[in-house]
This record gives sequence, C-alpha cells and structure tokens, in this order.
Amino acid sequence: MADVFINSRFVGTVKNGSDFRNQIVSERRFGKLDPHLNVFYDEDHDAVFLETSQGRSQRPLIVVNNGKPALTDKHIEQLEKKEIQWSDLVKQGVIEYLDAAEEENALIAFTEEELTPEHTHLEVSTVGIVGIATGLVPFAHHNHGARLMQGSKNQKQAIGFYASNFYARLDMDVNIMHYPQEPIVRTLINEVVETAKHPLGQNVCVAVMSYKGYNMEDAIIMNEGSVQRGLARSTYFRPIESEELRYAGGLVDEIGIPDKDTKGYRTEHDYRFLDEDGLVSPEAKVQEGDVVIGKTSPPRFLNAMDEYNLATNYRRESSMSLKHSESGTVDFVVLTENEEGNKLVQVRLRDERPPVIGDKFTSRHGQKGVIALIVPEADMPFTASGMKPDIIFNPHGIPSRMTVSHMIELLAGKVGALSGRMIDATIFNSEPEAALRKELLRHGFRENGVEQMYNGETGEPFQTRVFMGNQYYLRLKHMVKNKVHSRARGPIQLLTRQPTEGKAKEGGLRLGEMEKDTFVAHGASLLLKERFDSDSFVTPVCERSGLVASYDARRDRAISDLYGEAAKITDVEMSYAFKLLLDELKSLCIYPKLKLKSKY
Repeated sequence: MADVFINSRFVGTVKNGSDFRNQIVSERRFGKLDPHLNVFYDEDHDAVFLETSQGRSQRPLIVVNNGKPALTDKHIEQLEKKEIQWSDLVKQGVIEYLDAAEEENALIAFTEEELTPEHTHLEVSTVGIVGIATGLVPFAHHNHGARLMQGSKNQKQAIGFYASNFYARLDMDVNIMHYPQEPIVRTLINEVVETAKHPLGQNVCVAVMSYKGYNMEDAIIMNEGSVQRGLARSTYFRPIESEELRYAGGLVDEIGIPDKDTKGYRTEHDYRFLDEDGLVSPEAKVQEGDVVIGKTSPPRFLNAMDEYNLATNYRRESSMSLKHSESGTVDFVVLTENEEGNKLVQVRLRDERPPVIGDKFTSRHGQKGVIALIVPEADMPFTASGMKPDIIFNPHGIPSRMTVSHMIELLAGKVGALSGRMIDATIFNSEPEAALRKELLRHGFRENGVEQMYNGETGEPFQTRVFMGNQYYLRLKHMVKNKVHSRARGPIQLLTRQPTEGKAKEGGLRLGEMEKDTFVAHGASLLLKERFDSDSFVTPVCERSGLVASYDARRDRAISDLYGEAAKITDVEMSYAFKLLLDELKSLCIYPKLKLKSKY
C-alpha cells in the first residue's frame, strides 16, 4: 500500500503507487486533469506526492513514447501555418509541464539523436537549459559556467534603448545610448525577446594586444576618433520633484521665488535660473547648488503666540537644488497635481556622457574592464588596409578566464561584417567555427583571424600578427562621474564630530583597520597621525579622579567635579567619539577612570 499526499497533506492510500502515478499522468495527457498538476512517486518510501500549489517552477518538455517524440513533423507544419497554437500541443498531451519533483521520475534527452526506449521526455530546445539573459551570450557552449553567469548579469547593467517613450517618462537614474545597434553575432533568444526593439550595445572593431601596459588588469584602451564619432555616447537622465504639502491649521507650502525675509534665504545668484513662478527655465545649464524649484514652507514648530497670530510672514526656505557634484541641462518641466490634489512640479535633468577614462565596458562573456587610456586616432595601431580598432583588449584576460567564445565571437563578427549577414551563435546549435574560418579565407583574410598591424606612432610593422575582429560591446551604467568622490575638510556630524558619510553629503573617506595595516607595512605609519584625527579633541582630565574636568568660565579654568580646585588637571588629546563614550558610560552609572602617564 502506497501513501498519497496532495500538497504535502496525507489523503489516503492506493494499492500500487507506480500504477497510480502512471494513471494520473495518462489522465493529464488526455486533458482530463489540469496540466499544472504534477505527480511524483517515491519508490524508497512507497509514497505518491501530488502538487498543485502556486509558485512552483515548471518547464515544458516534449513527451516521448517508446523512444519516439510525440511532436511530429505534421505538428510543426501546423504551427508554422498557425493552424494550431502552443496551448493546443499542451491539450493534446504532446507537451507537458514538469516541476522539480516530477523530474525525478523522468529521463530527459537533450537532443533527438540521444533518444532511447528508456527516455520519457525530450528538451523542446537546447537553449532551454539556460535563462533568457544567458541565452543571449553567443557561442556560450565554449565558455566556463561562471563566465556565463557573469555575462548574463553584465547585460542587465548595459546602457541601451530601454523604452521608446523615454522622452515622456520621468524614470529615476536612467541612461539612453545615442546610437544603439543590433548584434551581428546573435542567438535564437535575440529573435524571441526582440532585442532589435531594445538593443544593448554596439558592434566595435577590437584588436587583442597590449599597448604600453595601459590595458593591464582587464582595462581597455579606446580610440579617441571613435569617441568623437559617437561610439558608446549616452545621455543620463534624472528627475527632481517637489510638491506643495498641506499641514495642520491650514498651512501650505508655496512654490515660488522665496522672499528675502524668508528664514534660510540663499543668495540671489542661487535663484538666477528661476522664472516668476519659481520654476527653472528649460535648457538652463545648472551646476551644484543651483536652485531648480523654489519653495517656502511654514515654520516647523509654532509657539503658543504664533498659533493665534498666523498672519506673521514667517516662513522657511525649502527649495530643491542640485546636490554636491551634480550638473546638467534642464530637459523639461512638468506642472501637474498628485492624487491628493496638491500641486506637483517635476524637473528632468539631462547630462550628455561621452566615454571617459574610468567608465566601465564589457563584452557579453563577462570580460569587463574600465577605460584606462583614450588614444589619439593618429597614434592607434593600424592594419595594411588602414583599419584602426575602436578598442584594444588585453590578451591576458583570456587564458585564466577560459572565455573561448570571446575569441570565436571576434572571428564570427569579422565574417558577418564582411559577408553582410547575421551569424547564428545559439548555444549548442551555432554555426561551426571551421565553416566561419573558410568563409573568412574566401574574403581574402587569414582564416585564423590575425592580421599584420603597424605601430601608429612610428609606422613600423609589429613583429607579431594581431588577432582582430568585430565584437558586440556593452557600456555599463557604472560611470566614473557618478562615483568619483574626494574631500579635504567639510561637514561633520553633530553627535560624534566625525565627518559625514556618503558622496551626497560631502562625506569623508573611511580608513579602516585593514587600510591602516597597509600603511604601516608600507613604512608610512606617520600618515596615520593625519588620517586618524578627524575628530581630534583636547579636554582637561583630573589626574586624581580620572574623570573629564569641568570648565569654569567665570574663573577661566578647569575644575575637577570630585575634588574641586585641589586636584591636578592636565589637558589630554583624544578622539571626540571616545570622549562621547566616556559620557555615555557615566550615564549608565559606570565609572570610566582614566589613568594618565607622562609622555616623557
């Protein structure tokens, strides 16, 4: 007798668990049971598990009977003529959905050639073994698994053409590439997800070589001429919004240019871009600190008299301005109202971003790196035909990463560009490398993809031939302009008197214990004196009680809280955060006694 469970709840027993499972599968294929019902027979425990719960991951497979797939040529013809649909195949029992449990009872063939009488199912497509983003990687079956994962993640960060109505949208932190292209080397997934409508990158000419050591550690070198012609150029958009909030007592915010008697009024220079309605003019070029939406608010706290005398024109400044290190051009201004009926203003900034040193690029194989040098076009290496690469890629990135498909894509891209056609590079089903090599040879190039190149500075031929081809390169959203940050002196926190945190607040750069160790190991330990006194504080300490002394302003001297003027008091330099800790310990009724020793 076999126990039967539905969604992990025991419902009864059956005589033969295996026969019961086969009966359930048969009924499902005839359309008498829901196609999303799954059944699994566990021989070890002689139990049948039926699953109908939501949230399970299921995948479609072709049913196999006696070594022959249920999907016939007639079905494929009908699909091509659109006489039947996918749902009809599911209803006919040709395709069925299996979850992770039912797969335990299945033997799935990868291709039709592998089928034997023992097989129960066949993969619909060999691409089905990977996800959508991974399926976009060309020649992926020549790559290591970890690189495929990285390649798929990189594509999600690429700057492309994310929405055709981007001009009418106010999305947060988005980029639009100016001249996006479809890849020459593509996969079946490119057709399925219609990447032609939202491309990710551009086809560029890549030479695999070193150049003065500037492309060490995965860095790439870019041709300045290509940058000037618009390679990888994009625009960054960011919205700034503000609304007129309503407060208790009938008080409201007001959008407009603040009066000079407003509390917190800035300088007239900060408001120079505002029109009479308090909004910035479109196409104004604004910098850090410039106000784009002028606004005043009622006071935060009303005292007893103000509650009866609201006529007083006492308001505070609450305008929206550009944060630290921000700049751009006002793209357009929207004046509307939100769900509550409050006035809402939205301003969109745009900033053109040509590639600069430090910007991140990647191929579709996880070979990511930043621009380390932008070389004048006259100094770029060139071929006998005068071709100059857009990007110089470091050959040392290939042996350790084993991204063979990176190199095959370069070869295939070259063939596609010369032949004027797209190359099919679908995983497990791509055009063979040997055929691509023969086609390249017919075009008058070496079949292995290498070319004779010449030094752009001296004109001398290189001693070795250089591997060169076309590749689909992606520009990632990680741009140096959004990340670069430094500071000397600046704002500090009120409580600890240490520098604020984060780029937006003009914060300091934290130096931790491990960073300290690197300076000590380098022999630069004196640098720590400068690095670790951001909250340096000198305070009088009573030598007898070991407590921080009080300052008597009338007598202009420090006095011990426990022993008065009799105690000896010494000035001690310490971190303000440590002094704060001593105060907090005292508030917990713990006596933090400092034992002082002479430095000398």
